[in-house]
Amino acid sequence: MLLNKRFLLLSLIVILLTCVSCAREQGNRLKILVSPKGLTHDFWLTVKAGADSAAKELGVDIVWKGPPLETDIAGQIAILEDYINKRVDAIVMAACDTKALIPVVEEAHRRGIPVITIDSGLDSDIPLSFVASDNVRGAEKAADILAQLVDKKGEVACVNFIPGAATAIWRETGFKEGLKKYPEITLAALQYCQADVATAMAVTENILTAQPGLKGIFATNEAGAIGAAQALIARNVQGKVKLVAFDASPNEIEALQQGVIQAVIVQNPFGMGYIGVKSAVDAINGKSLEKVIDTGTTVITMDNFSDPQIQKILYPLGKK
Repeated sequence: MLLNKRFLLLSLIVILLTCVSCAREQGNRLKILVSPKGLTHDFWLTVKAGADSAAKELGVDIVWKGPPLETDIAGQIAILEDYINKRVDAIVMAACDTKALIPVVEEAHRRGIPVITIDSGLDSDIPLSFVASDNVRGAEKAADILAQLVDKKGEVACVNFIPGAATAIWRETGFKEGLKKYPEITLAALQYCQADVATAMAVTENILTAQPGLKGIFATNEAGAIGAAQALIARNVQGKVKLVAFDASPNEIEALQQGVIQAVIVQNPFGMGYIGVKSAVDAINGKSLEKVIDTGTTVITMDNFSDPQIQKILYPLGKK
């Protein structure tokens, strides 16, 4: 009986020590804020999946918190200020604006908190690394594809998202540069949809009304693509007015398969999240980082849609 009591006591001590050890280990885990530009689009869900994968692999904790809308610059600033004050170990962020976020990032730098930007950067040298697509080159690809689709002549339009967002600026720049190779193509309209599907549909309808001879559209993000596709369907000009778009949300893929969208420029959001968190951990551990990491873009049409490699790019987490 005495032996049983001693055994029970020893077991309880072992369990208690194990719990204390686990608590200490948990308390010592690095905490990294990952702040996307918004929370409403599939693109950001895939970024989160990449960040979660890196966190699990590296044994760190991430806090996933961004503004609900990509236009909410003040909201993202408030989030960053809050977690700087909470002393997170690092920040991984996609900036809602190239300039407005600089002061809060400077504050993080002053407090010794490393900052990594993903997808959309800042006009600042403070972030230790920028992990993203080459948006200018991707938009140049879009210009080439759209030019081929409209036989290298006629009027085209661009449905961009938010003025001041780095990715919007770069994609607009790349598209305009790409069109310079085609003197018989005119950029007849440029409108912003504020990363909102309903607004994108409305501005596309306005463009179609003002430019009845329009041959093609480049939509620079997911919301713009979906809204533009809806406008083309509503006007019954899908397929007649060619549509090339950035990103590959389920709705965009469906529109591609239906012939409403003719080509998509696909990024690697999973890689952005994964590499962003990994780079943050490397920075905390004093490792040197590449200043710019290009995660690549791929052109997908129905001609290459079924290729196994393309399917991996479209469904990095596997088909649901």
